[in-house]
Amino acid sequence: MHFAQYYLDCLSQASYLIGDETTGRAVLVDPRRDIDDYLRDAEAAGLRIELIIETHFHADFLSGHLELARATGATIAFGEAAETGYPIRRLRDGERIFLGVDAAADGAGGVATADGAAPAAPSGVTLTVLATPGHTPESICIVVHEQPDAPEPYGVLTGDTLFVGDVGRPDLLAATGLTPEEMAGRLHRSLHDKLLTLPDATRVFPAHGAGSACGRNLSTETTSTIGEQRRYNYALQPMPEDEFVRLVTAGQPATPGYFAHDAALNRDGHPLLDTAPPAALTLDAALAACRDAGAVLLDSRPLAAYTEAHFTGSLHTSLDTRFAEYAGSVVEPGTPIVLISDPGTESEARLRLARIGYDHVLGHVPDPAAELVRHPDLVTRTHRLAAGEAPPGDAQLIDVRNPSEYAAGALPNAVNLPLATLPTSCATLDPGRPVVLYCRSGSRSVIAAALLEARGFRDVRDIVGGYEGAVSACG
Repeated sequence: MHFAQYYLDCLSQASYLIGDETTGRAVLVDPRRDIDDYLRDAEAAGLRIELIIETHFHADFLSGHLELARATGATIAFGEAAETGYPIRRLRDGERIFLGVDAAADGAGGVATADGAAPAAPSGVTLTVLATPGHTPESICIVVHEQPDAPEPYGVLTGDTLFVGDVGRPDLLAATGLTPEEMAGRLHRSLHDKLLTLPDATRVFPAHGAGSACGRNLSTETTSTIGEQRRYNYALQPMPEDEFVRLVTAGQPATPGYFAHDAALNRDGHPLLDTAPPAALTLDAALAACRDAGAVLLDSRPLAAYTEAHFTGSLHTSLDTRFAEYAGSVVEPGTPIVLISDPGTESEARLRLARIGYDHVLGHVPDPAAELVRHPDLVTRTHRLAAGEAPPGDAQLIDVRNPSEYAAGALPNAVNLPLATLPTSCATLDPGRPVVLYCRSGSRSVIAAALLEARGFRDVRDIVGGYEGAVSACG
């Protein structure tokens, strides 16, 4: 068996290439949109990607199933409950996929027999589909056997149903007509009736890790076992279903604004990835795009460079943070974007935006540092308070962390407006009064300050070092 995990740190996202080296048949699970790594590795291993399995409609990134299908001719597959805007194969609960069977001998003309039954002489890598609704209605998990008669599975690809240290949040698709509580009940049954019936030694391969907004307690570990999760995962401890429902529906991270946009594109279809580098624009052309086409300047330089000097009204999220997720929190989907990037990083910035479906990048300003020096009249410096420095007496103190962080401890009189909801919740603030922002360590607060400045707030400051710095300064 060929088994490879591809982990994308900037989105905390995992995808998987599974193949049978005897027949060369392979499956790709939960691919990202830039697919070159998969194609290169499959070719090097002598594998043909024949099936692309999505464990569910992802909301936090734009999947690469359409790009991969175009490049390989592979069939796209989802759980049986999925409804899409493009042709798919629906995978039934309990269906088996036999990669160790030659395609010519496979009655389905794909990678499984038509009725899911074993071929006459099954052998080699075998996958079993588990319907596991809860995170979404169409969610599935994939059990991997190195041989169809192996006494224990090699592992299970758990999508967003089970993470290392957490379970999938049930509240992202409440608009489908099912409440978060109803989805959480389905999730409880999927976990206990399906995944926790697997042997303890079964390896767990989730679709996300720490930092993802698809859960609140995800581990930095990217693999585990069913036994470890049974013992240590807070959501899998013995408890009545109603207690589980209460536990997993409370305190989830604020949902970034682009999530609904990406889920719809993954369901309905989207244009294929454009890999061309972004065009170089003069500063005059960039400003004209903002004025005439509603474009935004998105500054991807490091935080220190941005706070020292940036173009007035520009938004900020640095490439050395969760760039795409934060951009999707402060930039409305479909908004034209002009990148203000350090030279040589503009293509990376464009790719990361494309991974969340933000394809409307008009170009980049080639040497922003020089332009900032040449045009001091267009420059603003971020106003920052040192840790422990008193804010203005009439300031609005805003905590832009997630609700669970705020609940664990906050500065006196602070109001919680998470960064992901700030584009709408800032309407509750008085733009004529000073605003002081803080997060955990100082990164999100600068992003939030840029957003408020772009919205016309005149006196915006953030606390250097965030909550941790402020608490430390107070002794």
